[in-house]
Amino acid sequence: MGIVNQTWVSSFILLGLSSDWRTQVSLFVLFLVMYLATVLGNILIILLICLDSHLHTPMYFFLTNLSLVDVSYATSIVPQLLVHFLEEKKLITYLSCAAQLFFSLGLGGIEFVLLATMAYDRYVAVCNPLRYSAIMHGGLCVRLVAASWLGGFLNSLMQTGITFQLPMCTNQVIDHISCELLAVVRLACVDTSSNEIAIMASSIILLMTPFLLVMLSYIKIISTILKIQSTEGRKKAFQTCASHLTVVALCYGMAIFTYIQPHSTPNILQENMISLFYALLTPMLNPVIYSVRNKEVKRAWQKLLGQFYELKSKLTSS
Repeated sequence: MGIVNQTWVSSFILLGLSSDWRTQVSLFVLFLVMYLATVLGNILIILLICLDSHLHTPMYFFLTNLSLVDVSYATSIVPQLLVHFLEEKKLITYLSCAAQLFFSLGLGGIEFVLLATMAYDRYVAVCNPLRYSAIMHGGLCVRLVAASWLGGFLNSLMQTGITFQLPMCTNQVIDHISCELLAVVRLACVDTSSNEIAIMASSIILLMTPFLLVMLSYIKIISTILKIQSTEGRKKAFQTCASHLTVVALCYGMAIFTYIQPHSTPNILQENMISLFYALLTPMLNPVIYSVRNKEVKRAWQKLLGQFYELKSKLTSS
């Protein structure tokens, strides 16, 4: 058996999406606009929920955390990507790469668990409305959110620690837009079977388990909705879940496709597209989905804008 040269690298090179300068400038502008829209949209949702007392309910408490996770996840990846579009040599230090993997992986895990928590909230609201306030009390909501954050970051700490203990030898080139888990593991010059098993176990715990809980919740919800006699009642019950169900389809669909088969032959372009979808498009769309498809949020926006124009008129008249 040959001896592996276990030289530790101090930095990595991210290949990114393109080496063509014009393409990179175009992508820089596009992704900058999308990132700013993501940050603005999610911060506005958080501020709206904080300012409107009618939105101080469990569902919107979970939505506030989801928006915080979305903007944090995008920030863990996109600024570095934007900088690299304007640099010839796309270097990232060893510690920066580890930090990026830790935060992106942790925040991704938190989002999955939060979505399952929100599904449980919708299940209680639709299937047990009379006891909703008693079941979804403030203490339970805080514990569920704390468990989401703790579970996501504990898993990320384990995965990041295991991954960066691998000897990279002289491999410095990461064929990806960021320090993504599978892309970093591929750099190792030793057998990575144990890492792939850990990735699969992590996928089951923080991806498939919440996904199954979401599915079970919605089976119960749909079953209850179908028993409602009036068409208007069924429509109202469904509308309370429509926004969350749309976000679930976006988030879980992409993540399952990316992580559930680590042994498959890597399609780098496909992986990059999925990562961009998850880092930019989904966080940008979530505030739009919750604003457009949610009557309470739309009413809150109208009320806030009305107050703003009323204040503006008073200031102008005085």
